[in-house]
Amino acid sequence: MIPKEWLKRIRRVEIKSKLISEQLMAGASASIFKGRGIDFQDVREYVPGDDVRRIDWNVSGRMRKTFVKQFIEERELMVMLLVDMSHSGHFGTAGRTKRELAAELAGAIAFSAVRDCDRVGLILFTDHVEHYIAPRKTRQHVFRLIRDLLYHEVQGQGTSIKTALKFLNHVVHRPAIVFLISDFLDEGYERLLKAANQRHDVIALKLLDPRELSLPDVGLALVRDAETGEVMEIDTGDPGLRAAYEQQAQERETALLDYFRRSKIASLAVRTDRPYYRPLRVFFERHSRSKVA
Repeated sequence: MIPKEWLKRIRRVEIKSKLISEQLMAGASASIFKGRGIDFQDVREYVPGDDVRRIDWNVSGRMRKTFVKQFIEERELMVMLLVDMSHSGHFGTAGRTKRELAAELAGAIAFSAVRDCDRVGLILFTDHVEHYIAPRKTRQHVFRLIRDLLYHEVQGQGTSIKTALKFLNHVVHRPAIVFLISDFLDEGYERLLKAANQRHDVIALKLLDPRELSLPDVGLALVRDAETGEVMEIDTGDPGLRAAYEQQAQERETALLDYFRRSKIASLAVRTDRPYYRPLRVFFERHSRSKVA
């Protein structure tokens, strides 16, 4: 039996996820999940008002008339959520932890998927795969996903995105839309993630807390590395230390964005201290257009 306090927290995240999902879908005439779900069907002659990005220049050149590509949606789609559950997810200085933010995001994506009759599955990982839920498309299934996201008892401490991607390849044998939700405090996964994006439509949602970008001036403070458990004392009153911390954080974020760009992996940074539904909706709209352009 689920404890009452658990139910309250799950219900709170469920309601928030539903609201975000409805805002994502508001006004949408079709699924927000385009990705590999868009297949080329045929061409037809151009008519005024058609999207010029869909012009098929090869056919137009041969026929001496302008033709545009037509697409159909492949149904049903499979949506996979790969969620980083490492100890750094417990970090949060803006009213919620990165783990709670991940649960909200995953829940909103899952509700949007099942509303479109798409199947959604879940892989929770740390330095190994912690938990796997096969794809289904019911609201009760989404409730279970949120429950496990919030209350799964994590065994590992570190992060291995590489291990999660290998497991994904083992259990998913057809192209899927893959949401990788993580703070990406890891290395050695880059080649495998790029390869996964060639098979699937990978979308990276980067979790970020403001204190990971800058340190407040609070004098001497004990800080603990959430991944390794190492504790050290630092003097946050030292301007040089704060400047070096900010520079290192900015270099890390810039390098990650550059990698996503070079690997053609769609990405969005989602912060614990800012509303995210509007940026997320704009991101999905742009991503969908890019897939049919």
